Amino acid sequence: MSNIEDIVHSLESKINKVLQKLELLKHANSKLSQELEASKQEILNQKQHIATWEEKYEALKIANSILGSDENKRETKLKINALIRDIDHCIAQLSD
Repeated sequence: MSNIEDIVHSLESKINKVLQKLELLKHANSKLSQELEASKQEILNQKQHIATWEEKYEALKIANSILGSDENKRETKLKINALIRDIDHCIAQLSD
């Protein structure tokens, strides 16, 4: 009978160890999930920051070309023409 009790006690001990490891893994998983969400939010913020700087860069390029820089004159002319077409399209829609 003692042998069966030893086996049962051994099984209980092993089950308790497995349950403790399970709790530790759940806690680690929860912590990693939180870190992942924080990283995703940081990436989103960085992407928005990059987009803002790219817009500023494009505006600066246009401003430089308007001031006389030869590098981006063609791009600026195309952009101005596109804006004029957009304005004409809006005026045409308002006229209807």
